[in-house]
Amino acid sequence: MPDLGVNIDHVATVRQARKTYEPDPVWAAALAELGGADGITIHLREDRRHIQERDVRLLRQTVSVNLNLEIAAEDAVVDIAVDVLPDAVCIVPEKREEVTTEGGLDVAGQIAKMKAVVARCKNAGILVSMFIDAESDQVNASADIGADAVELHTGQYALAGKETRQAELDKLISAGRLAIERGMRLHAGHGLTYRNVQPIAAIPGMRELNIGHSIVARALMVGMQQAVREMRNLLDPFANP
Repeated sequence: MPDLGVNIDHVATVRQARKTYEPDPVWAAALAELGGADGITIHLREDRRHIQERDVRLLRQTVSVNLNLEIAAEDAVVDIAVDVLPDAVCIVPEKREEVTTEGGLDVAGQIAKMKAVVARCKNAGILVSMFIDAESDQVNASADIGADAVELHTGQYALAGKETRQAELDKLISAGRLAIERGMRLHAGHGLTYRNVQPIAAIPGMRELNIGHSIVARALMVGMQQAVREMRNLLDPFANP
């Protein structure tokens, strides 16, 4: 079955709404682990709208499962990554005006820059994933620059209606097959919920799903530990081939 990475960014979003000290993402991570999370994912955005550098450093000290740090391909945050040494980094696109990440990274259009970032992180012993759309040129570019994994952007799948969802799923399946053929780990995330996650978990070779907003929203009603357990239970039937 795929690993479940729980993104706790929006716990920090609630905290930052009041610029106070609670709820603390460190507490959320501990409860997520108790609920069965295989990893904790956090995005240190350049504008620091939710996760802060303090959170990254404390979570590195306290998280006992995989710690996955999402960052832009910019020196300021790459410097932090190679200093803190998370288990993995996922290179993502960022725009200051966006509410959340709107699409995959254009790896194919900036090969030299991305290759340098990947090399720097891998030389520090960090597994590197590229957050990309399900397009063959982006998969191949990610492999060509030495990425260990790709995380397929599932936002279009999540937004699709009944008429187009299967087509979006087929794109993800095809891109996933290519990623595995190119020797990379297959991850996916963005917009996944309790209602739409199972077809993504069933994609052959899927190794990791990173899910945040839906779990945090559910946690407001039932608590973080229970919310993670419920998502973990949905993924349990899907074993890797």
